[in-house]
Amino acid sequence: MAADTSGIHSSKASRFVALSEPVEQARYVDAARAELFSKINIATIGDLLTHIPFRYLDLRVEHFIGQAPLGEGAYVGIVHEVSIKTPRPRLKVTEVSITDGSGVLVGVWFNQPWVARSFKAGERVVFAGQIRLNYGLKQMTQPFVEKLDGEDVVYNKLLPIHRVTEGISPGWMRRIIAEALDDYGHILDPLPYRLRKENRLFPLGRALREVHFPTDEENARQARNRLAYDELLTFELMCARKRYAETVSARGTAHTTVGHLVKKLPEVCTLVPTDEQMAAIEDIFKDMRSPHPMNRMLLGDVGTGKTLVALYALCAAVDSGGQASMMAPTEVLARQYSDKLGPLLDALGISWALLTGSTHKKARQEILADAAAGRASILFGTHALIEPSVVFANLSLVIIDEQHRFGVNQRKLLRNKGVSPDVLVMSATPIPRTLSATAYGDLATSYIRKRPIEGAGVTTKLIKHHQSHKAHDGVRRAVEEGRQAYVICALVDESDSSSAKAAMREVERLKNIEYPDLRVDVLTGKMSANEKIETMRRFVDGEIDVLVSTTVVEVGVDVHNATVMIILDAERYGIAQLHQLRGRVGRGKFPGTVWLVSDSFSNEAKDRFAMLLSTDDGFKLAEFDLAQRGPGELLGVRQHGLVNFRIADLVEDSDLVRLTRRVAFDIVLKDPELNEPELGLLRERVRLLEEASKEWVSAG
Repeated sequence: MAADTSGIHSSKASRFVALSEPVEQARYVDAARAELFSKINIATIGDLLTHIPFRYLDLRVEHFIGQAPLGEGAYVGIVHEVSIKTPRPRLKVTEVSITDGSGVLVGVWFNQPWVARSFKAGERVVFAGQIRLNYGLKQMTQPFVEKLDGEDVVYNKLLPIHRVTEGISPGWMRRIIAEALDDYGHILDPLPYRLRKENRLFPLGRALREVHFPTDEENARQARNRLAYDELLTFELMCARKRYAETVSARGTAHTTVGHLVKKLPEVCTLVPTDEQMAAIEDIFKDMRSPHPMNRMLLGDVGTGKTLVALYALCAAVDSGGQASMMAPTEVLARQYSDKLGPLLDALGISWALLTGSTHKKARQEILADAAAGRASILFGTHALIEPSVVFANLSLVIIDEQHRFGVNQRKLLRNKGVSPDVLVMSATPIPRTLSATAYGDLATSYIRKRPIEGAGVTTKLIKHHQSHKAHDGVRRAVEEGRQAYVICALVDESDSSSAKAAMREVERLKNIEYPDLRVDVLTGKMSANEKIETMRRFVDGEIDVLVSTTVVEVGVDVHNATVMIILDAERYGIAQLHQLRGRVGRGKFPGTVWLVSDSFSNEAKDRFAMLLSTDDGFKLAEFDLAQRGPGELLGVRQHGLVNFRIADLVEDSDLVRLTRRVAFDIVLKDPELNEPELGLLRERVRLLEEASKEWVSAG
């Protein structure tokens, strides 16, 4: 055991910095136990004190097993008997009976014989779960089990249950946290009194005690609320300071938004902006007119017309004598933008060029010279735009499409090619407001939800692999009607470690077996840029009936004649990816059909498919995805610098997200350096988070 640190009280308790001390400083924690704590992300005293219970067992009233009603409950008893039965072949039933003198309760586990080794006769435990009667006996199937490790069970309390790891029991976790609260729980509160009063928040010391050892449910809720508020406010202050530094305090270009190109645009473009598109354009124009740099994100579901909005911004930049760059994650998408917008720019008399990794050397040299001299007003491109050789005469607008596919440093490199240029990032992957307010808290956000051209719509169907003939029949019917189809495979080449279909293998099977009389070809990320371009050209021109592809077609590919898509091994894709793929068909006047082919029986996959079948609203799907996977997995912690919150939950705490965001931006507008004396400890928290964020960005 670690040396007794019971004498450490007032000196550490009065200093907020004590929370950053190593967890070994806590009583009963030696180096070996600290190593165990590291497995559940507890490295410091602060980590220990904010390792809050994930549930509470209600022991405020002593419930006797003999009088226990059917239904949910928690009961304390002594282990009486442990047995394993085999009522039929391949079925082992483990039974653990406990008694409190008034009756017997039996815990039951199926085909988990190892559970028996976890119990010893005479142990005091808690069983929590649903009680049902079976042959007159009260039973719980796979109850939640809490061993009391010799603790005296004190009723009239809520028993906290913390997440633990092997080697640290819940009882020991409670004991260590209780001692740490005694030694460190009287720390200075980093939150100014006025903020606590305005938002009716517990003082930090009380919140820590009530969240671990609450007097009642309401105090537990308020305590957790206070700790979540701290996490979110610290993060939002960091975001607000970053946005202030990049916009309010920086000098950029005050663009004109009423120039002749913007006015002439409706004459050459037959598309009329919808109300939502117009609102987004006005948001962007308002930012562009400001002398401070724009930092805005445009979120729009599949087919909502973000490209038209971007075109207005491009014209405003050129109207103002500046240059613009538009970066896409793939050459297919970058070329599609140049093909779609190029003729309109030509009609307006705006010079433009496309720069990608496959651009011929001579053409590349000419493009670089034109950009450096200001003769090329707009450059479309891929990562090639951020290479050191690319220099602009006056880059005043940067547009980054599918921005989540670029690292933070890559986005920064493009921005640094101008002097505080306006930045517009776009994403066709809908992001819930709660998540965008945190992961992209330094960005203003505009939303487009409705499609300007609804198209004929998409029907989504789920089938097993042995039913895939239905999907292939659908492809054949579509081709007979003059339409085209996609078949999406997870991998390019077959892998010994995966049963997923491989595109190269599948294309041969489709050519020879399913569609021997159709024109079938393949598109994968491993192909050269020229091969991809040529394949997409042939598909767009109708020279390919069925395109077998990986997810390289997930974003931006716009072929209105494609009306059928088969997604093999659909369980391998996230809900956002499936929604994006689905958006490739049914975009024109012909209805689309998407066949999800999967034999998966996992509950997660079933839930994902059920949600996809029930709605085509990308934002609803995004909310579901956030609830299922969490923000870190959804966005990638390193790339985005998104805090892995210990307490706050972006789904449950959406109101807190909005509140702390407003509070943080109000504070920073008045005091960007957080110099107010009462903000001293909060400023230190924000500084530490900013340093950690820089490390994530560098690592990303």
